[in-house]
Amino acid sequence: MTVQSELRVEVPAKLSIQNVSKSFHSAGGHVHALDRVSLDVAEGEFICLLGPSGCGKSTLLNIVAGLEQADDGQVVADGGPIREPGRDRMMMFQESALFPWLNVRDNVLFGLKLKPNLRRKERLEVAQFYLRLVGLEKFQRSFVHELSGGMKQRVALARALAPNPRVLLMDEPFAALDALTREQLYGDLQRIWQERKKTIIFVTHNVREAACLGDRVILMSPHPGRIQEEFKVDLPRPRDINSVELARHATAIMASLKGARANAEVAE
Repeated sequence: MTVQSELRVEVPAKLSIQNVSKSFHSAGGHVHALDRVSLDVAEGEFICLLGPSGCGKSTLLNIVAGLEQADDGQVVADGGPIREPGRDRMMMFQESALFPWLNVRDNVLFGLKLKPNLRRKERLEVAQFYLRLVGLEKFQRSFVHELSGGMKQRVALARALAPNPRVLLMDEPFAALDALTREQLYGDLQRIWQERKKTIIFVTHNVREAACLGDRVILMSPHPGRIQEEFKVDLPRPRDINSVELARHATAIMASLKGARANAEVAE
């Protein structure tokens, strides 16, 4: 296999979430996290799951990743049900989860263990390709403690992309970063998405972030988690999170989000 074929842009998988329900039982009682959630994700689409705490958005992402199993319903990718984690789906978390004993390049190379058919030279070329993509090729010999928070998340993004997954799952990856760093990463992620055309499901509680990044924003209501409404964001890319046009979309989404919270409080 050549590196050129490994780095080619593949058509991302289509996902179908079909009537997924999930509950948790603990000493604190019963939590109905998701109730009959259904959602189709098109090939190469950027979806943002948005909602208040307790709406089940991270639980849904974990089910798509194969880290948790639904009580009812299923998630289908390429015509087959998802029952476990797979190399076609990579997860990126709020914390970078990098290995501090490895340098930047070796952290990205670690992700390439999922591609056992690559030779050492090819692995190095793939790692360097993705480090260039996230703007860190000059820092490949640096260690984690030498990086800023934004740089750590760029390394985590390169590590998630390096195995060439067909779906990228992102669980509030920018939530712990300062506003200036987040804005820079919004631009980086949009550029990378336009270049690689991966299917992305992005969990957030930030309304403007969702409107800035998503092709569609899926608003979820809590207790139990259900899809309340979806919004199509048809603004051209790259998008500026401070633009007037984006603010209009965010305002409409926020109005529905406030309604979801009010309805949840009444139900309680």
